[in-house]
Amino acid sequence: MLRDIVLFLEHMVSMLGDNHYLQATVAVAIAVIASKLADLLLSLVKRLTRKTETRIDDLFIDALHRPLAVTVLMVGLGAATLLLDMHEKAEFATIASLRTILVLVWIQFAMKVVRFICRMVAERPGRKRMIQPATLPLFDNLTLLIAIALGTYMVLQVWSVDVTGWLASAGIVGLALSFAAKDTLANLFAGVFILADSPYRIGDYVVLDSGERGKVTDIGIRSTRMITRDDVEVTIPNAVMGNSKIYNETGGPHDKFRIRIPIMVCYGEDLDKVRATLMEVATNNAQVCTLPEPRVRYRAFADSGVTLEMLCWVDEPVLRGIVTDRLVVNIHTLFHERDITFPYPRQELFLGRMGPSPGADT
Repeated sequence: MLRDIVLFLEHMVSMLGDNHYLQATVAVAIAVIASKLADLLLSLVKRLTRKTETRIDDLFIDALHRPLAVTVLMVGLGAATLLLDMHEKAEFATIASLRTILVLVWIQFAMKVVRFICRMVAERPGRKRMIQPATLPLFDNLTLLIAIALGTYMVLQVWSVDVTGWLASAGIVGLALSFAAKDTLANLFAGVFILADSPYRIGDYVVLDSGERGKVTDIGIRSTRMITRDDVEVTIPNAVMGNSKIYNETGGPHDKFRIRIPIMVCYGEDLDKVRATLMEVATNNAQVCTLPEPRVRYRAFADSGVTLEMLCWVDEPVLRGIVTDRLVVNIHTLFHERDITFPYPRQELFLGRMGPSPGADT
């Protein structure tokens, strides 16, 4: 392509005689004028794109100004270099330098477009997406690494450097690093999938199968932080979170926090009376939510009595301890007033004198 442009420029400047310096100067001047015209054309196109509802075309045109102008100018400088009929090595170095500038400019343009598209995707509503505001720094860094790798490869190709050995060495180094940092990489990938799948969010109260319980305060790429009931911050690697069974107490159809109080009553008690008493205790507590309404569920027949649970919900998780305390006290008070008894384990011991065994000496 550059040779065709040179032939065209040679035809255009042939009237200037055999002065190569003058021809090169005219070629550069033509390139500068063409660059300005291209910039003007893009400005006209931008006026049209402003009338559209999307922003991506506006960003694309804005980002295209610089690389397009630089490309036209570099082509003109390359043509001028060939018109000067320089020494072979000097000509190669000059052309390679111009191509290197083009590679860097267009790589930067591609990075801007990709990052803008990522931000547009992150701004869209929806919970389960790989690209979210929390994962944007990761994708920005990933874009930067890809751009550096691709740009380095293209620049080496421009300078006619054999990259076979470089690629082999990079593969060996990458393999060694992957083994050395396998735990870090496991946490990194687990963090990405946690942010994308969203099994929990910041502010949720979660319980792990290992026993950790608390409020999620931060979800990072490497770890998740939460505050326990003892106001202690716990940092858990994302690889552990990804491999654990997570009970999200904030999740479910109701955006409330459940209280579960297990109770046992004697077999001789009136179960309808017990249910009514427990519902009265729950409804009389102002901090217990009316929606969903409190529930009493009988569960099983135990050795000493019938087991049941009182289920109710509160708006804030910090209220669970206080509300549970008041409910237990009120249940005990009302049960005592209404002669509802709790069973308790007991053993009967019979004492007596044993007679002599048959055949024993007396």
